[in-house]
Amino acid sequence: MNKVLLIGRITKDPEIRYTQSGIPSVNFTLAVDRGMRDANGNRQADFINCVAWRGQADFISRFIKKGFLMSVEGKIQTRNYQGQDGQMRYVTEVVLDSVENLQPRDPNAPQANTGYQQPNPNYQQNNNNYQGYNNPSYGGNSYAQGNTPASQPAPEAPDSFNLDVADDDLPF
Repeated sequence: MNKVLLIGRITKDPEIRYTQSGIPSVNFTLAVDRGMRDANGNRQADFINCVAWRGQADFISRFIKKGFLMSVEGKIQTRNYQGQDGQMRYVTEVVLDSVENLQPRDPNAPQANTGYQQPNPNYQQNNNNYQGYNNPSYGGNSYAQGNTPASQPAPEAPDSFNLDVADDDLPF
């Protein structure tokens, strides 16, 4: 299986390019922390080449800027080509399947017009701050509030959530 998941910061503003057939692409480098410090106490990072195509390329070129924290998922691909000097060049990169911007929004930034309209002031929103089976609004239903339809029982948390597993039972 060839699957890569990375979280890191983009090292420069991305620039969109187009192939001869008009397909957009973006190449960029993602700085990913190694999670440990060197002898001087400085954090080390790996700089990983990434390439995005089509919709992801468009998203990255419009909304991602240098230093933004992002999550990328894709697969490692290697390729080679002959440079203008006649030397073979080898490239290893992550070809992206999905991208997520993890950078918090700047509260002082001007709001873009997205066509969003304010909700109806008479609408009462359920402000539960947790997710899961015990959340009354889980799945859009209000079973825990006593509104269970007669034909459907209230959902229960699976017993598998509360397993007591000994270390000897683990395969690793």
